Amino acid sequence: MDIYTIVLRLLHILAGVFWVGAIWMMVGFLMPTAQASAPEGPKFIQRLMQGRLPKVLSAAAGTNILAGVLLYWKDSGGFRLDWITTAAGLSFTIGGVAAIIAFVLGFTVSKSAADRLAALGKEIQAGGKPPTPEQAAELKRQQAKLSTGAKWTAALLTIALIEMAIARYV
Repeated sequence: MDIYTIVLRLLHILAGVFWVGAIWMMVGFLMPTAQASAPEGPKFIQRLMQGRLPKVLSAAAGTNILAGVLLYWKDSGGFRLDWITTAAGLSFTIGGVAAIIAFVLGFTVSKSAADRLAALGKEIQAGGKPPTPEQAAELKRQQAKLSTGAKWTAALLTIALIEMAIARYV
């Protein structure tokens, strides 16, 4: 029994299920519903981004990537090119690269928008009044940025998921 591989696979799969599922839920249901429920819907997204979700999502994504890289290293015998260029190796490589790009995109685009939305929400709440026109415009920009980043992340994670699911069978 290879406990190292078992633990890494469990971490990789469980963190990946949460990461992909949460992004699909946000892109497929929460964000469209919030946008259709204006003016209250965007407040829900602001509140969601002030909560634990961004931190938990980041932790799941980081765990998934780290476990995936360690599994890839083990399966490839230390990043051996002769394994990487096999059909399975290429499939794992494509999936891994897609997930890493999704992770980077999540931090550079989505997380910055989520952080800004959370800060704006707190600022508006502290003021005790409706948002100023400038704040409203900034909210709209950050919500669009978050939505676009989440859609690209969902697409990349879908590629990663498909490649991981089929890699051992190609």
